[in-house]
Amino acid sequence: MTRILVTAAAGAVLSGGIGFLLLPMLRALKAGQSIREVGPTWHNYKAGTPMMGGLMFILAAVVCLAISAFTMADYTVLYVFALAACYGLIGFLDDFFKLKYKRNLGLTSAQKAMLQMAVSALYLYLLYKQGTLSCSLYIPFVKVAFQIHPLVYIFFAMFVMVGCVNAVNLTDGVDGLCGTVTIPVMVFFTAVAIAKNALDLALLPACLAGGLVAYLFYNWHPAKVFMGDTGSLFLGGAICALAFALDMPLVLILVGLVYIVETLSVILQVAYFKITHGKRIFKMAPIHHHFEMCGWKEEKIVFVFTAVSVVMCLLAWIGVR
Repeated sequence: MTRILVTAAAGAVLSGGIGFLLLPMLRALKAGQSIREVGPTWHNYKAGTPMMGGLMFILAAVVCLAISAFTMADYTVLYVFALAACYGLIGFLDDFFKLKYKRNLGLTSAQKAMLQMAVSALYLYLLYKQGTLSCSLYIPFVKVAFQIHPLVYIFFAMFVMVGCVNAVNLTDGVDGLCGTVTIPVMVFFTAVAIAKNALDLALLPACLAGGLVAYLFYNWHPAKVFMGDTGSLFLGGAICALAFALDMPLVLILVGLVYIVETLSVILQVAYFKITHGKRIFKMAPIHHHFEMCGWKEEKIVFVFTAVSVVMCLLAWIGVR
């Protein structure tokens, strides 16, 4: 337990220190965010804000895990980090192309989807081969599990993981939102890993919880840096990888409710727009922009969405105890 608390503190200190060094470098490289033409016009003042700030907590996690590797008895956490890092690399390529071509769109949706499916399949196969993946669906509260054929389970898991990762990515649209919503999720996975006596696995979410706290000093409104797809895809990868490593993917419905609602708001908006030839359900999607157009300040959106995340994580904790 002490090692986990120390790791969380180290994640915060390292992330904050890396941010102090990284921010001037990103500014010097003119690694600034382009604002989407279809996005809120009042976000235009954010154009030029450095992106790829997710490197802060990613590099902090690298250092923490590297130091802890010598004392680990179970290396599953390294698989989890490897998957998250692969997703982060996909996000990094997306951010890089945005910067190179000075546009808001980097990799195409098809390119990202194929890369994400490939790394998810490899991760799931590795977990299955080492016996960590039981191919059973554990249902919180009811506390029963249904066994599923491995091939069916892996295909199901691939789509869940890709959907989860991109849902987290959609949440990164308001200063501080993705980071604050994700902190209680990481605390939840840390607590579950400890309860399951998977202490090595608890190191990564503990480090990321601490790292995100430090990141928010730079990302709180008005943001000095954005995590970019580098950070949001990494976090999404870490969340879904942890859920499957702990063999409880359905818990994502609870702890990831904010991400799910963000995604559903986009799906419903697009579908309704096409069906009704131009009508909208929300003033703008994802839903955090709808609340902005209703007059909510960014800080209020962050507070309310994070409160929902905290409540759902507490509910999930009750469900898996």
